Amino acid sequence: MGSTLQIEAGDGSGRFTAYVALPPGGHGPAVVIGQEIFGVNANIRAVADRYAAEGYVAIAPDLFWRLEPGVELGYAGADREKAFALFGRFDVDKGIADIGATLDAARRMPEVDAAAGAGFVGFCLGGRLAYLTAARSDIACAVGYYGVGIEHVLDEAAGIRGRLVLHIAEADAFCPAEARAAILAGLGDKPNIELYSYPGCEHAFARTGSRHYDQAAAELAHQRSLAALHREIGPR
Repeated sequence: MGSTLQIEAGDGSGRFTAYVALPPGGHGPAVVIGQEIFGVNANIRAVADRYAAEGYVAIAPDLFWRLEPGVELGYAGADREKAFALFGRFDVDKGIADIGATLDAARRMPEVDAAAGAGFVGFCLGGRLAYLTAARSDIACAVGYYGVGIEHVLDEAAGIRGRLVLHIAEADAFCPAEARAAILAGLGDKPNIELYSYPGCEHAFARTGSRHYDQAAAELAHQRSLAALHREIGPR
């Protein structure tokens, strides 16, 4: 059972909530979980719980709070339509600022080993935010699953100082072949960036319950994500 953390926005515009899951020992490095366009729903809370079980203080902030606090959507019908509408109105720059505020709040938590550095793991929208968080912050390790639109912001790669891991679905309709090629060409030669492609996998291949869920690929990606996080921030 997780808890709720209240976070002050860095621009003074208000407060937003985050779901927090603690590791069995009650203490560990912080990992921020970046939501899909469906909000901090049961799936994202389950991801946070899983990372907590691996030894991290997992924090999933409500990144849609500026549009509508507490969004928690399903994946079909009206919920899906609403998710895409929210995505169309989402301010990416403010989202990155809210991730920064979440990281600041995490470092102040007594349960967090702030000296270890912090991580970020994001999916879909959160996958793009993982890339931008790596480029615009001092995050030690950022992991992005099937991020959308990264090919349009490759010029920001020069700002990446920590480790970045990107999981790319080769049959992702939201990231077509030319976009994947641009990402691989733009980032593939950088020693602190790991790029993994998953043949035959579609968008959301790591989301349990998705019609595109691929258990073998999801587990492989998770182990690669954990390996990078362990190398950069522990827990040790």
